[in-house]
Amino acid sequence: MKQSIGQYGIWNGGGLRGEDPSLRAERAEAAAELEELGFGAIWLGGSSSAANAAPLLDATSRIAVGTSIQSIWDHEAESAAASRTALDSAHPGRFTLGLGVSHARLAEQYRRPYSALVGYLDALDAAGVPAEARVLAALGPKTIELARDRAAGSIPYLISADQVAKSRELLGAEPLLAPELKVVLETDPATARALARDCLSIYLALPNYTNNFLRNGFTEDDLKDGGSDRLVDAVFAWGTEEQIRARIGDFTEAGADHVALQIVDGAPRESLPREAWRKLASLLG
Repeated sequence: MKQSIGQYGIWNGGGLRGEDPSLRAERAEAAAELEELGFGAIWLGGSSSAANAAPLLDATSRIAVGTSIQSIWDHEAESAAASRTALDSAHPGRFTLGLGVSHARLAEQYRRPYSALVGYLDALDAAGVPAEARVLAALGPKTIELARDRAAGSIPYLISADQVAKSRELLGAEPLLAPELKVVLETDPATARALARDCLSIYLALPNYTNNFLRNGFTEDDLKDGGSDRLVDAVFAWGTEEQIRARIGDFTEAGADHVALQIVDGAPRESLPREAWRKLASLLG
Protein backbone atom coordinates (compact mmCIF):
# COMPACT_ATOMS: atom_id res chain seq x y z
CA MET A 1 0.00 0.00 0.00
CA LYS A 2 2.82 2.44 0.81
CA GLN A 3 4.08 2.43 -2.76
CA SER A 4 0.63 2.76 -4.30
CA ILE A 5 -0.44 5.87 -2.38
CA GLY A 6 2.80 7.82 -2.63
CA GLN A 7 4.00 10.47 -0.23
CA TYR A 8 1.08 12.91 -0.27
CA GLY A 9 -2.69 12.71 -0.39
CA ILE A 10 -5.65 15.03 0.01
CA TRP A 11 -8.00 14.78 3.00
CA ASN A 12 -11.44 16.27 2.39
CA GLY A 13 -14.39 16.10 4.71
CA GLY A 14 -17.00 17.84 2.61
CA GLY A 15 -17.15 18.44 -1.11
CA LEU A 16 -15.62 15.21 -2.41
CA ARG A 17 -17.76 13.00 -0.20
CA GLY A 18 -20.99 14.84 -0.93
CA GLU A 19 -24.07 13.03 -2.15
CA ASP A 20 -25.87 15.78 -4.05
CA PRO A 21 -26.41 14.21 -7.50
CA SER A 22 -26.31 17.61 -9.20
CA LEU A 23 -22.65 17.99 -8.12
CA ARG A 24 -21.53 14.51 -9.14
CA ALA A 25 -19.82 15.74 -12.31
CA GLU A 26 -17.93 18.45 -10.43
CA ARG A 27 -16.75 15.96 -7.79
CA ALA A 28 -15.59 13.57 -10.51
CA GLU A 29 -13.73 16.36 -12.32
CA ALA A 30 -12.04 17.46 -9.08
CA ALA A 31 -10.94 13.88 -8.29
CA ALA A 32 -9.51 13.47 -11.79
CA GLU A 33 -7.59 16.73 -11.39
CA LEU A 34 -6.12 15.60 -8.06
CA GLU A 35 -4.87 12.49 -9.82
CA GLU A 36 -3.28 14.59 -12.56
CA LEU A 37 -1.71 16.91 -9.96
CA GLY A 38 0.18 13.91 -8.64
CA PHE A 39 -1.51 13.21 -5.32
CA GLY A 40 -1.49 9.53 -4.47
CA ALA A 41 -4.68 9.26 -2.46
CA ILE A 42 -7.97 10.93 -1.60
CA TRP A 43 -9.10 10.48 2.01
CA LEU A 44 -12.80 11.08 2.61
CA GLY A 45 -13.49 12.62 5.99
CA GLY A 46 -16.51 12.52 8.21
CA SER A 47 -18.32 9.23 8.59
CA SER A 48 -17.60 8.31 4.99
CA SER A 49 -18.23 4.97 3.31
CA ALA A 50 -17.56 2.92 0.21
CA ALA A 51 -20.62 4.55 -1.36
CA ASN A 52 -18.85 7.94 -1.17
CA ALA A 53 -15.66 6.49 -2.63
CA ALA A 54 -17.22 4.66 -5.58
CA PRO A 55 -17.93 7.69 -7.86
CA LEU A 56 -14.40 9.02 -7.35
CA LEU A 57 -12.87 5.67 -8.22
CA ASP A 58 -15.08 5.49 -11.31
CA ALA A 59 -13.86 8.93 -12.39
CA THR A 60 -10.15 8.14 -12.03
CA SER A 61 -7.70 5.45 -13.05
CA ARG A 62 -4.78 5.47 -10.59
CA ILE A 63 -5.40 7.47 -7.43
CA ALA A 64 -6.35 5.54 -4.30
CA VAL A 65 -9.45 6.46 -2.29
CA GLY A 66 -9.90 5.73 1.39
CA THR A 67 -12.46 6.37 4.10
CA SER A 68 -11.08 8.51 6.90
CA ILE A 69 -13.04 7.39 8.63
CA GLN A 70 -15.90 4.94 8.31
CA SER A 71 -17.49 4.75 11.74
CA ILE A 72 -17.93 1.23 13.08
CA TRP A 73 -21.22 2.37 14.65
CA ASP A 74 -22.75 3.48 11.34
CA HIS A 75 -22.05 0.40 9.20
CA GLU A 76 -22.43 -3.27 10.08
CA ALA A 77 -19.21 -5.18 9.49
CA GLU A 78 -20.83 -7.62 7.06
CA SER A 79 -22.19 -4.84 4.88
CA ALA A 80 -18.86 -2.96 5.06
CA ALA A 81 -17.09 -6.13 3.94
CA ALA A 82 -19.46 -6.64 1.02
CA SER A 83 -19.06 -3.00 -0.13
CA ARG A 84 -15.29 -3.21 0.14
CA THR A 85 -15.19 -6.47 -1.85
CA ALA A 86 -17.36 -5.00 -4.60
CA LEU A 87 -15.16 -1.90 -4.90
CA ASP A 88 -11.97 -3.95 -4.93
CA SER A 89 -13.39 -6.10 -7.69
CA ALA A 90 -14.19 -3.04 -9.79
CA HIS A 91 -10.99 -1.13 -8.91
CA PRO A 92 -8.38 -3.63 -7.68
CA GLY A 93 -6.14 -2.33 -4.93
CA ARG A 94 -7.40 1.26 -5.07
CA PHE A 95 -9.89 1.37 -2.18
CA THR A 96 -8.77 1.40 1.45
CA LEU A 97 -11.25 0.83 4.25
CA GLY A 98 -10.30 3.32 6.95
CA LEU A 99 -12.10 2.55 10.22
CA GLY A 100 -12.55 4.29 13.54
CA VAL A 101 -14.70 4.48 16.64
CA SER A 102 -15.87 8.09 16.18
CA HIS A 103 -16.86 9.94 19.38
CA ALA A 104 -19.32 9.46 22.22
CA ARG A 105 -21.22 12.65 21.43
CA LEU A 106 -21.61 11.62 17.77
CA ALA A 107 -22.57 7.96 18.17
CA GLU A 108 -25.54 7.11 20.36
CA GLN A 109 -24.45 3.48 20.73
CA TYR A 110 -20.88 4.38 21.73
CA ARG A 111 -19.84 1.79 24.33
CA ARG A 112 -16.49 0.17 25.13
CA PRO A 113 -14.98 1.48 21.88
CA TYR A 114 -11.78 -0.57 21.92
CA SER A 115 -13.63 -3.85 22.50
CA ALA A 116 -16.17 -2.90 19.84
CA LEU A 117 -13.38 -2.23 17.34
CA VAL A 118 -11.75 -5.59 18.09
CA GLY A 119 -15.09 -7.32 17.54
CA TYR A 120 -15.58 -5.41 14.29
CA LEU A 121 -12.20 -6.60 13.02
CA ASP A 122 -13.12 -10.15 14.00
CA ALA A 123 -16.26 -9.85 11.87
CA LEU A 124 -14.27 -8.44 8.93
CA ASP A 125 -11.88 -11.37 9.21
CA ALA A 126 -14.80 -13.78 9.09
CA ALA A 127 -16.17 -11.97 6.02
CA GLY A 128 -12.86 -12.31 4.18
CA VAL A 129 -11.51 -8.75 4.37
CA PRO A 130 -7.72 -9.07 4.61
CA ALA A 131 -5.85 -7.06 7.23
CA GLU A 132 -3.81 -5.32 4.50
CA ALA A 133 -7.00 -3.85 3.02
CA ARG A 134 -7.94 -1.85 6.13
CA VAL A 135 -6.37 0.86 8.29
CA LEU A 136 -7.36 2.29 11.66
CA ALA A 137 -7.72 5.87 12.85
CA ALA A 138 -5.51 5.18 15.87
CA LEU A 139 -4.66 7.76 18.55
CA GLY A 140 -4.06 5.87 21.81
CA PRO A 141 -1.34 3.26 22.35
CA LYS A 142 -3.68 0.26 22.44
CA THR A 143 -5.36 1.19 19.18
CA ILE A 144 -2.01 1.93 17.50
CA GLU A 145 -0.88 -1.57 18.47
CA LEU A 146 -4.15 -2.94 17.10
CA ALA A 147 -3.44 -1.13 13.81
CA ARG A 148 -0.02 -2.76 13.81
CA ASP A 149 -1.28 -6.27 14.52
CA ARG A 150 -4.61 -6.41 12.69
CA ALA A 151 -4.54 -3.81 9.91
CA ALA A 152 -2.21 -2.35 7.32
CA GLY A 153 -1.44 0.54 9.64
CA SER A 154 -2.74 3.80 11.10
CA ILE A 155 -4.35 6.97 9.70
CA PRO A 156 -4.36 9.26 12.76
CA TYR A 157 -6.21 12.57 12.62
CA LEU A 158 -5.19 15.83 14.34
CA ILE A 159 -1.78 14.95 15.70
CA SER A 160 1.60 16.67 15.92
CA ALA A 161 4.96 15.58 14.53
CA ASP A 162 5.95 14.43 18.02
CA GLN A 163 2.87 12.20 18.09
CA VAL A 164 3.78 10.88 14.64
CA ALA A 165 7.15 9.81 16.05
CA LYS A 166 5.49 8.05 19.00
CA SER A 167 3.06 6.29 16.66
CA ARG A 168 5.92 5.10 14.48
CA GLU A 169 7.72 3.71 17.51
CA LEU A 170 4.66 1.67 18.49
CA LEU A 171 3.86 0.57 14.94
CA GLY A 172 7.35 -0.49 13.98
CA ALA A 173 8.87 0.02 10.56
CA GLU A 174 6.54 -1.88 8.25
CA PRO A 175 2.91 -0.76 8.87
CA LEU A 176 1.60 2.31 7.06
CA LEU A 177 1.54 5.54 9.02
CA ALA A 178 -0.50 8.19 7.17
CA PRO A 179 -1.41 11.12 9.45
CA GLU A 180 -3.69 13.96 8.46
CA LEU A 181 -2.23 17.50 8.54
CA LYS A 182 -4.20 20.73 8.12
CA VAL A 183 -2.76 23.38 5.80
CA VAL A 184 -3.59 27.10 5.90
CA LEU A 185 -2.23 28.92 2.85
CA GLU A 186 -1.78 32.22 4.71
CA THR A 187 1.43 34.01 5.65
CA ASP A 188 -0.03 36.50 8.16
CA PRO A 189 0.17 34.89 11.63
CA ALA A 190 -3.04 36.45 12.95
CA THR A 191 -5.07 35.46 9.89
CA ALA A 192 -3.62 31.97 9.71
CA ARG A 193 -4.14 31.24 13.40
CA ALA A 194 -7.67 32.67 13.35
CA LEU A 195 -8.62 30.29 10.51
CA ALA A 196 -6.92 27.44 12.35
CA ARG A 197 -8.75 28.13 15.61
CA ASP A 198 -12.08 28.35 13.85
CA CYS A 199 -11.44 24.86 12.45
CA LEU A 200 -9.97 23.50 15.69
CA SER A 201 -12.81 24.60 17.96
CA ILE A 202 -15.10 21.65 17.19
CA TYR A 203 -12.33 19.16 17.97
CA LEU A 204 -11.48 20.73 21.32
CA ALA A 205 -14.95 19.66 22.49
CA LEU A 206 -14.18 15.98 21.78
CA PRO A 207 -12.39 14.05 24.56
CA ASN A 208 -10.73 11.58 22.18
CA TYR A 209 -8.65 14.46 20.81
CA THR A 210 -8.17 16.50 23.97
CA ASN A 211 -7.13 13.44 25.98
CA ASN A 212 -4.64 12.58 23.25
CA PHE A 213 -3.15 16.07 23.41
CA LEU A 214 -2.85 15.86 27.20
CA ARG A 215 -1.29 12.40 26.91
CA ASN A 216 1.35 13.82 24.55
CA GLY A 217 2.74 16.84 26.34
CA PHE A 218 0.13 19.55 25.93
CA THR A 219 -1.58 21.11 28.97
CA GLU A 220 -5.09 22.24 29.85
CA ASP A 221 -3.96 25.79 29.11
CA ASP A 222 -3.13 24.73 25.53
CA LEU A 223 -6.76 23.69 25.07
CA LYS A 224 -8.31 27.00 26.15
CA ASP A 225 -9.61 29.83 23.96
CA GLY A 226 -9.53 27.88 20.73
CA GLY A 227 -6.06 26.47 21.34
CA SER A 228 -2.72 28.03 22.25
CA ASP A 229 -0.28 29.19 19.59
CA ARG A 230 1.85 26.17 20.54
CA LEU A 231 -1.01 23.75 19.83
CA VAL A 232 -2.13 25.48 16.64
CA ASP A 233 1.39 25.59 15.26
CA ALA A 234 1.91 21.89 16.04
CA VAL A 235 -1.16 20.57 14.20
CA PHE A 236 -1.42 23.09 11.33
CA ALA A 237 1.02 23.99 8.57
CA TRP A 238 0.83 27.69 7.72
CA GLY A 239 3.06 30.51 6.54
CA THR A 240 5.29 30.87 3.51
CA GLU A 241 5.74 28.03 1.05
CA GLU A 242 9.04 27.23 2.71
CA GLN A 243 7.44 27.14 6.17
CA ILE A 244 4.61 24.90 4.99
CA ARG A 245 7.02 22.52 3.28
CA ALA A 246 9.08 22.42 6.48
CA ARG A 247 6.08 21.51 8.64
CA ILE A 248 5.04 18.75 6.24
CA GLY A 249 8.66 17.63 6.27
CA ASP A 250 8.54 17.44 10.06
CA PHE A 251 5.81 14.80 9.75
CA THR A 252 7.77 12.81 7.19
CA GLU A 253 10.98 12.97 9.22
CA ALA A 254 9.05 11.85 12.30
CA GLY A 255 8.07 8.64 10.52
CA ALA A 256 5.04 9.32 8.32
CA ASP A 257 5.01 7.28 5.12
CA HIS A 258 2.27 9.45 3.62
CA VAL A 259 0.72 12.74 4.74
CA ALA A 260 -2.97 13.43 4.09
CA LEU A 261 -3.22 17.20 3.61
CA GLN A 262 -6.40 19.09 4.44
CA ILE A 263 -6.91 22.63 3.18
CA VAL A 264 -8.33 24.96 5.84
CA ASP A 265 -9.55 28.24 4.36
CA GLY A 266 -12.77 29.12 6.18
CA ALA A 267 -14.93 28.16 3.19
CA PRO A 268 -18.13 26.10 3.62
CA ARG A 269 -17.50 22.44 4.31
CA GLU A 270 -19.15 21.41 1.02
CA SER A 271 -16.80 23.49 -1.14
CA LEU A 272 -14.06 22.08 -3.33
CA PRO A 273 -10.86 24.13 -2.77
CA ARG A 274 -9.46 23.30 -6.18
CA GLU A 275 -7.28 26.39 -6.56
CA ALA A 276 -5.76 25.71 -3.14
CA TRP A 277 -5.09 22.09 -4.16
CA ARG A 278 -3.27 23.37 -7.25
CA LYS A 279 -1.16 25.71 -5.09
CA LEU A 280 -0.41 22.87 -2.72
CA ALA A 281 0.69 20.61 -5.57
CA SER A 282 2.97 23.35 -6.89
CA LEU A 283 4.38 23.96 -3.40
CA LEU A 284 5.20 20.26 -3.04
CA GLY A 285 6.82 20.14 -6.44
